[in-house]
Amino acid sequence: MEIIENDKVKEKLYIEKLENGLTVMIIPRKNTIKKYIIFGTHFGSNDNKFILPGESEEKSVPDGIAHFLEHKMFEQKSGINSLDTLTAMGVSANAYTTNDHTAYLYEATENFYEALDEFMDYVQNPYYTDENVEKEKGIIAQEINMYEDYPEWQTYLNAIKCMYKNFPVRIDIAGSVESIGKITKEMLYLCYDNFYTPSNMGIAICGDFEPEKILEEIKKRIIKTENRELPKRIYPDEPDEINEKEKTVNMNLSNPIFTIGFKDKVEDDMVKKHIGLQVLMNTLFGKSSKLYKKLTDENILLGSFGMEYEFTPNYAFALINGVSREPKKVIEEVNKEIENAKQNGLNAEDFERNKKKIYGAYITEYNSVEETARNFLADYFKGINSFEYLDKYADVTKEYTEELLKSVLVENKEVYSIVN
Repeated sequence: MEIIENDKVKEKLYIEKLENGLTVMIIPRKNTIKKYIIFGTHFGSNDNKFILPGESEEKSVPDGIAHFLEHKMFEQKSGINSLDTLTAMGVSANAYTTNDHTAYLYEATENFYEALDEFMDYVQNPYYTDENVEKEKGIIAQEINMYEDYPEWQTYLNAIKCMYKNFPVRIDIAGSVESIGKITKEMLYLCYDNFYTPSNMGIAICGDFEPEKILEEIKKRIIKTENRELPKRIYPDEPDEINEKEKTVNMNLSNPIFTIGFKDKVEDDMVKKHIGLQVLMNTLFGKSSKLYKKLTDENILLGSFGMEYEFTPNYAFALINGVSREPKKVIEEVNKEIENAKQNGLNAEDFERNKKKIYGAYITEYNSVEETARNFLADYFKGINSFEYLDKYADVTKEYTEELLKSVLVENKEVYSIVN
């Protein structure tokens, strides 16, 4: 195994690429009670158009199929649901779908290897029938309708739709009731066979393991399959410009909520950029900022700002969200603060304090076996080693962050989403 060591957190990452193409990442954590494993594929809601190897014609599958496939993976030919089996063993199992990957996981304090048998079996053995696919459509339709009633999800998704005109990140991960109605068992097998292939997948494991031993346990449970050539993913051209400036909807809630979005572009060093933007947004809008104090003292902002930066190799954007009786007033004050910082620069003391805060958050994540493993898997699908966030932290200077301020937080790339 390749061993990558990071002195800053005293952690080692063991990486092995198996003969079938599957990448296994092991982060040993001595004297921890909890063990955690996550098995994922680089196939998410964005991957709805592709060309199969040896073919020239583009195939299109319904929106939400990656999420639908994830739901169906637990059901086995025997009629038993693997989620129920794992729960009966005393382990906590789950799965999730994102825009760029799907993952299956469980954590355990005991019965880890017994659970591993069931876990590796169901992820590698899909079972779809016309009947169980039709049954699932009703369940997922209820989930879609439920999310449509969540104001937080609506303000987030509407901000994405304001930024993106064509790219499928603007589509709900679960799809729509109409789109999932078109899904068939043949489509599910098509996606599974072509995207759940070992070279497109990864496993991350964190806990009190001997790397060589747990690797052998994984190898024993790998079904021998031929590693297939991957489909060519087809993504639509996306203009640099935003799609629309603002979207406002009305829902039943006590106070309005808002999301401010900034459409960004992917560059060479996205880890450094990610760190810089986290520091920047915390400096301008965090709990220690002058703007936060002003807005809360005036009782305009209710609670704190939420801030995030999301990216894949295909897109990137920054988001700021919150609750306010006067969302338009908050947006106005946020833009004033951005322009003031552009003219006068960032306060050096505030910058250093927030930079240390972000670094502390990175360090703290290594206290959790769950966050460690999930981060390594998600970053792996982006072509990143999670240790890079610790290694590149020192490269983020005040001058670099001020450059990001001027290049990312710009008016012509800014959108607003409000739920009144």
